[in-house]
Amino acid sequence: MGDLHQNAEKEHSITAPPSFAEVLRRHRHAARLTLEQLAEASGVSDRTLSDMERGRSKGPQHRTVTALADALGLTDADRKQLVELAREGRLRDHWARPTGLCELPRSVDDFTGRVAELAWTGDLLRAGDAPGAAGVRLITGSAGLGKTTLAVRAAHALRPDFPHGVFFLDLFGMSARPLPVDEALGMLLRALGIADQQIPGDVAGRASLYRSLLRDRLILIVLDNAASEEQVRPLLPGGGAGKALVTSRRLLAGLEGVRRLGLGPLPLLEATELLTGILKDRGASDEGSAVGQLARLCGGLPLALRITGNRLVSRPGWNAADLAARLTNEERRLDQLSAGDLKIATAFGLSYEQLAPSTRRVFRRLALVPGHSFEAALAAVVGGTSIEGAWDALDELVDLGLLQDSTSGRYRFHDLVRLFARDRLREEEPAAEHDALTVTMTSWLLRTATTAGRWFEPTYGRPDRTDPDLTDLSSPEKADHWLRVNADNWLGALRQAASIGRFAAVLDCAESMDWFSDRWMHAPHWYEVFTLGAEAAAVLGDPARQAAQLNMLAWVHLVPREDLKTTLRYTAQAIDLATRSGATTQIALAHHHAAGALRRLGRLDEAIASETQAAEIHKANGDIDRYCHCLGALGTCLRDAGHHTKALEQYLDLLALLNDDRSGITPSVAAFTRPIALARVGECLGLLGHRPEAITKLTEAISLMEQAQLSVPQAHSLETLAAMLADEDRTGESRQTYARAAEVYETIGDAEASSRCRDLANAAP
Repeated sequence: MGDLHQNAEKEHSITAPPSFAEVLRRHRHAARLTLEQLAEASGVSDRTLSDMERGRSKGPQHRTVTALADALGLTDADRKQLVELAREGRLRDHWARPTGLCELPRSVDDFTGRVAELAWTGDLLRAGDAPGAAGVRLITGSAGLGKTTLAVRAAHALRPDFPHGVFFLDLFGMSARPLPVDEALGMLLRALGIADQQIPGDVAGRASLYRSLLRDRLILIVLDNAASEEQVRPLLPGGGAGKALVTSRRLLAGLEGVRRLGLGPLPLLEATELLTGILKDRGASDEGSAVGQLARLCGGLPLALRITGNRLVSRPGWNAADLAARLTNEERRLDQLSAGDLKIATAFGLSYEQLAPSTRRVFRRLALVPGHSFEAALAAVVGGTSIEGAWDALDELVDLGLLQDSTSGRYRFHDLVRLFARDRLREEEPAAEHDALTVTMTSWLLRTATTAGRWFEPTYGRPDRTDPDLTDLSSPEKADHWLRVNADNWLGALRQAASIGRFAAVLDCAESMDWFSDRWMHAPHWYEVFTLGAEAAAVLGDPARQAAQLNMLAWVHLVPREDLKTTLRYTAQAIDLATRSGATTQIALAHHHAAGALRRLGRLDEAIASETQAAEIHKANGDIDRYCHCLGALGTCLRDAGHHTKALEQYLDLLALLNDDRSGITPSVAAFTRPIALARVGECLGLLGHRPEAITKLTEAISLMEQAQLSVPQAHSLETLAAMLADEDRTGESRQTYARAAEVYETIGDAEASSRCRDLANAAP
């Protein structure tokens, strides 16, 4: 037991060294002196001695300690110990004594949201670090996101965890002259209680002293608005008790051993709450919807929300709805986001001024991109640079938060940053150059889209030679991907080309989407694509090509829109134009689409007649690809008419044709049609009571549809399969299949069907 007690005392002596007060009291007791006697012998007042022994005065001056050591008759070792303890006490007094330097700014009262970010900051700064690791947390993001506000809020919340001090230093990273490292270290050292004469003259010496002061003291340093790794690295703790919280518009990717938080815009709900909090004193309870609209127009940027709120608070007579109407006008939005010395354009401008001239040019011109996101190849075209130059510019823009990137290699603007880029383009480049650049970009997008779309045309297939100026379209998979992710860009180019009278290019592009549209049936823009195509053909005076576009519009209203009467109206117009121009293929296509509408309207005899007529024309023309389409559609008409055996025979004949290498069918068309025909075989087998075989066929078809990204037929087939599984008492599999059908329906925007399948998936047994 005695050994345990001694070990405990030894541990305590290691972890808690004696204080000056304890040592002084021990020496006085050993000398058998009262406070009054020691005061008389040393010349130090008994009240001062009492404060020392009670720990109120932890670091008396050197001459006072020397007088006490003489009066106590201490040995050299005891004298040295007492002097060192007093010196440490004086240093501690520096920590306790406020300097008024690097004081933390106040936290705003109406701070809103960022709960997860504050929790991240708090948990990480309170957590212990591995030995030798610096406790550094880095918050990055673009202008106006509230990085400083968040850091200050977090620092105030963390004050109790840092009893030795919380200090704040603005590094002026976006100014023309960021704070030099030696000046920053000098300011921090003074804030930490170091006198000017004790501050080393060189950066290395200052950084070393700074790190030593942070090692054993619970101090939080907030380094705001860092310019670069070189500026901030000497200001970081070297490990131990001290921590640092850094903010920067730049990513500071070169900093090692730091934990990172990329700050994004506020979600709409939190943005609305922040704006509501700023406006709380207006008492305008009837402005709720207008406040929500303002929050949306501010794009979740706290600075924009603050400016908007301050404008309304400072002008009680203003109406929130009126300000929202002003902000709706994109031409004036940035001008309206200004209140006193707070201007959103100024915040963006500080970042813009940091860019190299070539990157500024790319940034400005990217405002012309019609879509919400873009890739490096388009940036190179718009920026008038090489692909390598585009990568460099994009990296710089992402680093400064002027662009957002993603793992897919695509980039996007925040809406307000895009407006700023557009303003810079208008101010810094002639209008004639804008127009020429828009034509260049539009031409590139239309050529790329047309080339990609032609991949799926049986009469085109693989391009003989890919245009070296275009992006990589070396496979149908790459062409498909490009068309999907760039839909808003090439559609915007299509609109632009139509507006400036480039009708031949518009029509070529619209025609190239004929077969691709079957692969992406649920896309929302086909009506506009083929309307622009039909209008271009009419202007060019080409009735056959106009009939083709009207047939595509008939398909749009038959499949994605399910507006059957409009489908029949377009097919009638197409037949008239095609008959006058002798375009037999378009006559057959019109009959094919009309048959689909007639079948859904329950006019089955008319549907069978129309589909039969379409099939005969395609067969006579030697168009085996479209002939196969008609055979499949004829089978569906027979199925709906109750002729299940005949329908099954029709589909089996179609499958045999698709699987016959000598049939002449285009391989890509066969690959597209095969899973649909296989699913129809499964449906007919189910209707004929052969459910196990039907389930096998449907399962195989669904797998092929998923590989080919045929979402619409896949969703229908999944729902059919789920019902068959339920009929076979395979309840668990049925529920899983209904759940999968609900997911696919949701991806194609069919909320009603998705809800129906989800209810069936969750239905009680």
